[in-house]
Parts: sequence; structure tokens; C-alpha cells
Amino acid sequence: MTGTRAPSAPLLVVIGNPTNRRVALFQQAARAARLPDVRVVPWLAVLRGQARFHAGELVRLDSPGEDAEVERELRGVDDPTRVEGTARWYERFTAAVRDVASAVAAAGGTLLDDPQDLAVLFDKRLCHGVLREAGIAVPQSPTSGPDAPLVRGWADVRALQEGTGLRRVFIKLAHGSSASGVLAVETASGGRVQATTSVERDGRGRLFNSLRVRRYSTEREVGALVDALAPDGLHIERWLPKASQGGRTADLRVVVIAGRATHAVVRTSRSPMTNLHLGGARGDLAAARTSIEIAGGDWAGALRLCEAAAERFPGSLRVGVDLLPSPDWRGFSIGEVNGFGDLLPGLTGLPGSGAETQETYAAQISAVRSRCATLTREARAAPGALEATAPPAPIKEASERQPAWRESSTPGSPAPTRTRNHHRARW
Repeated sequence: MTGTRAPSAPLLVVIGNPTNRRVALFQQAARAARLPDVRVVPWLAVLRGQARFHAGELVRLDSPGEDAEVERELRGVDDPTRVEGTARWYERFTAAVRDVASAVAAAGGTLLDDPQDLAVLFDKRLCHGVLREAGIAVPQSPTSGPDAPLVRGWADVRALQEGTGLRRVFIKLAHGSSASGVLAVETASGGRVQATTSVERDGRGRLFNSLRVRRYSTEREVGALVDALAPDGLHIERWLPKASQGGRTADLRVVVIAGRATHAVVRTSRSPMTNLHLGGARGDLAAARTSIEIAGGDWAGALRLCEAAAERFPGSLRVGVDLLPSPDWRGFSIGEVNGFGDLLPGLTGLPGSGAETQETYAAQISAVRSRCATLTREARAAPGALEATAPPAPIKEASERQPAWRESSTPGSPAPTRTRNHHRARW
């Protein structure tokens, strides 16, 4: 925004893929709030240098995922279900975000997402290091922070395991999302190794995201997968034992909006990955809270931990925090912080959050409107301020770059593809 004038209603712009349901849900939330129509700027326009912005606009970034043409621009792959290309994706995505920030500022608008925050959030090694340095509980990791050793292949993984004593680890793509390229690796005496993963390898050695979780049970197979993933950058962290609910592994996704934990969902799975597109299911949040209370844990403290993690990224309107409860439901760690982790359709806010009747997108719009009202009051109070328009009417009450996944279960066989959908602001 320019000068001291603040708009009576936010002039919202969302950068996203126009046909994606994330964009549709945000537009619906804006209409329910009786705001002007949200202007959509396609990611393709941004990547091709065709995006334009205007004074007074509030610009929100959303995921560039689930669009084959955008994936080709970012990753350089013809098949969006391919795993490879995430290092190139990161380089091009972060450069595009920096370009957007410059263009929005030059036009007199405001970007609701900080480029430096996103550059850290989309590098698991950097994000883990930021949280660790802040004293936030995270899984042990030998690849945490900017000075950590690079993982060039399976030999490096084995050396780091031996050096740290970690026998059960998650190996993750540094710039991956939604469990793409994640391996849950277990090693035992006698050199036995096995990995649980959604990665599928075809007869030509190419890697694909599969909707079926599978197990590789020899070191040769696991090592070959790691060697193929390593050029894009890898992050290693301790595989923490988690709590369970109904006989299934359980963790939580907590959305933090403008510094406050507003929404939470329990995710359960029979595999180490709780992502819903890999067979995970929403669990019972009330039952999880009861388990915490019976165990003598602190639910409010768990939410404060998520807020503390979000505070490391003060320029982001919202983040999604992966909260890992210990098996006894008493302790908690932060698994990841996700820049686009707010897609939880149909879920309304937590009691006492201020978003009890709102889904995640509506809560974000409320946060933006609150900020605009504050700017309006400041503009009126400023000496010589321009006359501001009336404050906005009360809002009426009203859910991570997502990779594509294929349904093939036999390496080397042709298969159809389908895409599955799967968080304090300094503005």
C-alpha cells in the first residue's frame, strides 16, 4: 500500500493455478465475506514474466502444484508423476517468488508471503536448522542447518547413520512435499536394511510417485533408490516413534494463522507416512485431546509449540505445522513447517481460536481484514492523513506444492495418472 490510505475492503489477489480447488476455496471464502472478487494471477503468467500488479492489492501466494504445465516450467519433466527435478523446482520457485515480491512492491501492493521465509520453508535442511536453533523440539538430524554435510548417496547415509547411531531414519528430498521421495529406513545387525516408501522405480531406473506404499527389503534396492534421489538434495532425520489411535500411527497437522493456532486435524495411517493420499485418514481430535489429558500432557502447550515454530517465519500469513506426539501422548516434537499446509476442507477452527466457525481460508481473510482495519485506524490517527474510507463490514460466519501421483503398482508398467490434493504476519 502507498501513503497512509488503507482500503475499506482488501483488494485480494491470489497467485495460483486457476482451476485448482485451493483457488476456488479461497474465492468462495472471499465471497462469503462480501469482499470484491479475488483476482487470480496464474503461476504460468508469473513464470513467463507476464504477471502485473496494482497499487493497494494484497497478494497471496498459493501452491503451484497439481498443474502439468507449471510442473514442466518448474521441474523440467514431461510426466508430473516423476519424482526427479525438485532441486530445479526450488531454484525456479524461489526466484519467481523474489520476482513477485519486487513487482508487487514496485506497484504499491503488499505481498502476504515473505520470500526469505519460503526459501527456508521449502528446504527441509534449513527449516529444521532454524527450528533447532530456536530451541524447538525436532527429531535429531545430521543434515540440519546450512553448514550440514551434503548427502551424495547411500554411502553418505550409511556413514551418517553410523556416526550418529541412528538405525531408524526418514530420508527426505530436501525440497519435496506431500511425502514425495520419502523413505522410512530401518537398519539392523548383520547389514539388514529395509525401506517403506511411495517411490516406484521403473525398468529404466526412473522414479515415480505411487499411490501405493511399498517396501524394499534389500540394501541393494534401498541404496539404488537413495543414489537416484541424492542429486536433488536429501535430508535425514531420526524416525521418532509416534502415538497411535485405533491401532494406527497418529500425528497432527496444525494450521497457524497470523501467529495463532486456529485449526488442527489428526492424521492416522498404517504406514509410517500419514499423508491422506497414501491411505491415511482423519482421526478423532477430541479423542486425541482426551489421550493427552489422561496422560498428563498439555494440549495448550502443544499448540503453543506450533505457534513458536510459526514465529520463526514472521512474514508468512499462515503455515501448516506437523506436530508429532510421543507414544504416551505426553511429549511433542515438530516434524515440519509447511508453507502451503492450509488445505483442510470442511474443518472449522479450534475452540478459543477465534476461528471456531471458519475454515482455514475464511480465517485467513479475517486476519487480513483485521490488519486492514488496523491500518485504517492508523491512517485516520496520523497527522495530515488522507481521509480514509469506512471500515469493513463484519465478516459473516461461514483446508504444499502437491506432486502428482500415479496408480501403477508394478515397476515398468504403463499406468494412468491422477493428481491428489492433499501453514504472526509481518505485512
